[in-house]
Amino acid sequence: MGGQVSAASSFPSLRCRNANADWMSGLCPQLWDVPLHHLSIPGSHDTMTYCLNKKSPIAHEESKLLQLLSKVVPCIIRPVVLKWSITQVLDVTEQLDAGVRYLDLRIAHAPEGSARNLHFVHMIYTTALVEEVPTLRQLWARSQQVIIFYEDEDTVSRHRELWPGVPYWWGNKVKVQELIRYLEGMKSCGRPGGLFVAGINLTENLEYILVHPCESLQKMTVPELPYLSTWVRAQCPGPGSRCTNVIAGDFIGADSFVSDVIRLNEKLLWC
Repeated sequence: MGGQVSAASSFPSLRCRNANADWMSGLCPQLWDVPLHHLSIPGSHDTMTYCLNKKSPIAHEESKLLQLLSKVVPCIIRPVVLKWSITQVLDVTEQLDAGVRYLDLRIAHAPEGSARNLHFVHMIYTTALVEEVPTLRQLWARSQQVIIFYEDEDTVSRHRELWPGVPYWWGNKVKVQELIRYLEGMKSCGRPGGLFVAGINLTENLEYILVHPCESLQKMTVPELPYLSTWVRAQCPGPGSRCTNVIAGDFIGADSFVSDVIRLNEKLLWC
């Protein structure tokens, strides 16, 4: 992306990112029969936003005012939206190599594109297209296994062959203390019965953007990662009502997030 510094220079911990590339196969054999929804699994929030750029159009789901301003003054609006839309610096292969095993993929059809052109989206459409829709035969031929869930309950309700959606705990909070309070509140209500995601994602609002016009989501998030990591390291996987499962973060590789989430599985051996 133009104007972006390289991932390696921004994220020093990337030098060790391959240490977790095969972490699931390296789990203690005692954990091989543990249900996936009782394991601690690292995920990335808005996985594909590393391939956004200033030429990316505003998504049609956004407000009509934002879309209008983007057309009238694109040189002003698009750079602002861009810097508050990017949640990841590593590409999807680097995220998988880093140990991420839950990918948050948001797919949409751009109105001006062809019927076959599906884009990833987060406020604006990515430059990357969803080029291949794999079949089971293709996955098996490559010795690959992928579990797909839809967060859109309307889609799930129309197609009974789909598995139920995975709940995502999204706090929609600017301040890290309020986000942690939200997550603890959700835990006190009891964990869902199957797979679910706790999102440690700070979210800007219009007031914050106006007060911090020179900042970005990355500048807002990265300084708070140590506080979020403290919360992560205190979690426990398993079947208990206050246990966590998938934990999804922003800016994978900026700290020890992935390793912290993986290491939580060791707590299952203490039970």
